[in-house]
Amino acid sequence: MNIGIRCDAGPRTGVGHLVRCVALAEELTARGADVHFLADLGGVAWAEAQLEQRGLPWHPAPYDAVGLVAAAQRLGLSALVVDSYTLPPQQSAAVRSAGLPVLAIVDGDPRGQSADIYVDQNLDAVLHDGDVRLAGLDYALLRSAVRELRPASAPVHASTRTPKVVAFFGGTDAYRAAPQVARLLTETAAGFDATVIAADESLRAELLAVQAGPGQHFEIIGPTDHLPKLLMSADLVISASGTSTWELLCLGRAAALIWVVDNQIQGYERTVARGYAAGLGRLGAFEPASADVLRTLLTSPESRTGIATRGWSAVDGLGVVRVADALLATARSPR
Repeated sequence: MNIGIRCDAGPRTGVGHLVRCVALAEELTARGADVHFLADLGGVAWAEAQLEQRGLPWHPAPYDAVGLVAAAQRLGLSALVVDSYTLPPQQSAAVRSAGLPVLAIVDGDPRGQSADIYVDQNLDAVLHDGDVRLAGLDYALLRSAVRELRPASAPVHASTRTPKVVAFFGGTDAYRAAPQVARLLTETAAGFDATVIAADESLRAELLAVQAGPGQHFEIIGPTDHLPKLLMSADLVISASGTSTWELLCLGRAAALIWVVDNQIQGYERTVARGYAAGLGRLGAFEPASADVLRTLLTSPESRTGIATRGWSAVDGLGVVRVADALLATARSPR
């Protein structure tokens, strides 16, 4: 069985769509399917490496509906997965009209995409369109590198050691969050050992200029393929609300989130309201309360334990299995 995946990545769009599609591709290939990516990766080397390392074929993204249908026929696809905010809905509709089932991964608004299956992996998601609706954290698409590290029970933070912090903001950090969060950390006046990921050399230079206070230490590293293992060493993780949030919950990490763009607000508010993560507010508009929240997390193992326990219970890591089951069953059904 051949499955196509139509998704994109780029310096401004980030890599979230690609990451969750890679997670689904891992599960599909493990079951013997061949997966072909039809993608524009925007020249992001890290994104390209994710496909190359896994031996996943990557083809140029077709420009229009005719091109997408032709690519699907040329590759002998049995079904197509679509994950894009910008793909014209006419393209998914054309694929369905050509006789191929479509699974659309969405975040709230389906944006007009035509699909046999809609997947919205977000907290409290409800879908109103489609023949099959897979909504909520039970369908969170997580990479095998994350799922394999999920602890058997929720972590307990009992140590009073200097907390280890990891801060990362996607494969491109398009809105330059890392330096702002590093400065916010210094404003807590609490001790920490922080590893901050710099997506490029200009961000690295800006991070190196941040002055740490007494008992505070920064290590600046570049993008890494070993992020899940790095996260497992952290007492506290700081990140942007988005697809990576569900990875943090699955791993039982005590997380503090920011929101960067408007489409992150709903997920941010719901996650913080449930107590699955702490909220630091909007990037570029941090308030004194933001530093207070961070200070509490850095100095209170009990606060970190509460967040980690609630988050770990919310995401079991089996979402990719459930979505693959639905996709393959639909692809095998006569149309």
